[in-house]
Parts: sequence; C-alpha cells; structure tokens
Amino acid sequence: METCIEVKNLTKHYRNRVAVNNLSFSVKKGEVFGLLGPNGAGKSTTIDCILGLKPFDTGSVAVLGLNPVKARKHLFERVGVQLQSSSYQGNIRVGEICEEMAALYQNPANYNSLLTQFKLDQYARQPVAKLSGGEKQKLSILLALIPQPEVIFLDELTTGLDTEARRSVWQVLTDLKEKGLTIFLTSHYMDEVEALCDRVCIINQGHAIVTDTVSRLIQNSPHQRLEEAYLWVMKEGVA
Repeated sequence: METCIEVKNLTKHYRNRVAVNNLSFSVKKGEVFGLLGPNGAGKSTTIDCILGLKPFDTGSVAVLGLNPVKARKHLFERVGVQLQSSSYQGNIRVGEICEEMAALYQNPANYNSLLTQFKLDQYARQPVAKLSGGEKQKLSILLALIPQPEVIFLDELTTGLDTEARRSVWQVLTDLKEKGLTIFLTSHYMDEVEALCDRVCIINQGHAIVTDTVSRLIQNSPHQRLEEAYLWVMKEGVA
C-alpha cells in the first residue's frame, strides 16, 4: 500500500525541552492513523512539524512525497487541516467562511454540497458563533475538506463535545474513511480511537512507545479494550 506520510527520526527542541524525540512512523494511503499520548506528549508539535508550520531540528518528513517546508504551498493544495486552536473571526457567517476558504484554492470542492452533506445547509446564513459545539466541529471538518484533500489532519476534534455530538462527528469521519480518505488524528478518547483508527502510535515525552494496529495493541496487552491497553502501555513503557 502506498505511503502517504513518512516521518523519520523527527526531533524538535524548545530551548532545553525536547518536544519530539527521534520519532518515526509512516501512514499508508486510505488508513485512519491515530497519534496518541498524554497532554504535553508532543502530538500537536508533531503535526505542526509534519505540516511545515514549525521548523524541526533533525530528521525528515514527507507528505504525499513532498517536503512540507520546501513545498508548503503545493502541499496545502492537497491536504486539509483542522487544528486544536481553530477559531473564527467576529460574527462571520457559515456560508461566508466557506466562501473565503474556497477562494484560497484552485480547485475547491462545492461547499454548498458539503453543507448539505454535513447537514449544515440550514445554518449557512447564521453566525458561526451561534452554532453548537458539535456543529462547529462538523464545520471544522467541512472547511478542511474544501481543498478536496488527499489527507486530512484532525487535532483533538471532539474534545469538549457531548456524547451525541461526538457520535455525529464519528459518523462523518466513518463516511470519509469509507471513501478512502487518509485521516491523521489525535484524540484523548480511546473509544473514539477504537471505533475509527486502523493503526496508532503511542508517544510519551515526544518518544514513540509503540506503533501497531488497534487490534494487535489490545491483543498484546492483558486487557480487552483499547483504553485499558493504552494505560497499560503507558505504565509499562512497552507493548
């Protein structure tokens, strides 16, 4: 299967602190890959380095065969990004922010069709600030899909959502997975990871502890569910 993302020996320092420590993994085309770890483990920094948003000290990164630093503009025509810090200006309306996003790309998706697909068309003239948490998160995914990306990055997408809203977002991601989109996500919810991810990489203090399929990760632990297996791996340091 074709490799979509290749990270080799990635290291990133913030002054005297190591944020990412000799991290290596690959993501195959069409799979859902989860980067897991506690707060401060280096997940968001890793995504920033993969996308060329932050410089790194040593190692190499390739996304769709491109160097994200040297070919950032070309790369961003082919990837979709929803970052943890997503925020929206003032009272911008749903339709307006979709139009603004579409204007950034040469061959954008039809955002009106996406609004209908995500069941957000009824909110097109409504300020984004008045959307519910779940609706805002679905809008974040929608905006990341406007470039018609080959891979999409989602950073802690469902944090703070209630159960119904989370399940609604899960269904959107499941539909995208079935269409063959490559999805790279971070999450603190192991039920979410277990439901969506094909493979995961668990990191702590920027260093990879284990990279494996969800099923093998569970099988190699003394537990039956990913949440307990994850905690076991974090405690033991091995899997």
